[in-house]
Amino acid sequence: MFKDILLYLKDDGHEAEHTAITAEMAAAWGARLTGLAVAEPLAAHAEYLPPDALDRYREAWEARNARLGQVFNDGTAAYDIATEWRAVEDLRIDRAAVDIIAMHAHYADIAVVGQVDPDRPADLVPADLPGQVALLAGRPVLALPYAWQPTPIGQRVVVGWDGGRESARAIADAMPLLKAAQEVAVLVVGEGDLPGADIAAYLARHDVQAEAVALADSGIAVADTLLSTAADRNADLLVMGAYGRSRLREMILGGTTRRILSEMTLPVLLSH
Repeated sequence: MFKDILLYLKDDGHEAEHTAITAEMAAAWGARLTGLAVAEPLAAHAEYLPPDALDRYREAWEARNARLGQVFNDGTAAYDIATEWRAVEDLRIDRAAVDIIAMHAHYADIAVVGQVDPDRPADLVPADLPGQVALLAGRPVLALPYAWQPTPIGQRVVVGWDGGRESARAIADAMPLLKAAQEVAVLVVGEGDLPGADIAAYLARHDVQAEAVALADSGIAVADTLLSTAADRNADLLVMGAYGRSRLREMILGGTTRRILSEMTLPVLLSH
């Protein structure tokens, strides 16, 4: 099971909820929980301000991160878990928030990142932040939706499978959750030689009893098919690969990944 969890918090109105959810997971897994707050990239431009203005800018971020730290400490106090709080007020222009989150995630088994609420955008933080972290961190990312009634995660799991490298990585990273799940369904969208039965047999050898489910290509987006099927099956977790590529410095997510991250209604475990 995961033994080291990183939780990224931002002041989006969901910080207490995300702390409680992740602390519950850490307690169940016997894991250490690290909370992280990061000054957003807009603060980087303060580098060009006069020193006194720069100090006030940094103090504002320090106060914001201290408030998030209090939320984290209050939300984890009732749990018998090891915790640590980290706050980064890095005003360098050559590092964005996603770079710092990914760097800290290198030293965790899994990172928990909330979906960006479009009604409360975080300045220059990308709208697909969980996916960007998954591409950069080399660790699985558990994305928590902003419009979601929290329930226990990992009892009824659906896996998006297309036979590719990212899907295989996602299943390997999610194996501790899959082994503990009550139900696991491997979803294969469209016709073709996609080895749904083969991956189900692979999972069975790891003591995961999974059902291979072939979904017809109905002409709608794959992301919509996955989310619709997850809802029909009352799933509480979707496991999938995070597809992306690099365009110079920018990491570009694939269309299905971006759509899932914008429309998700249940937690999604992403791996790249």
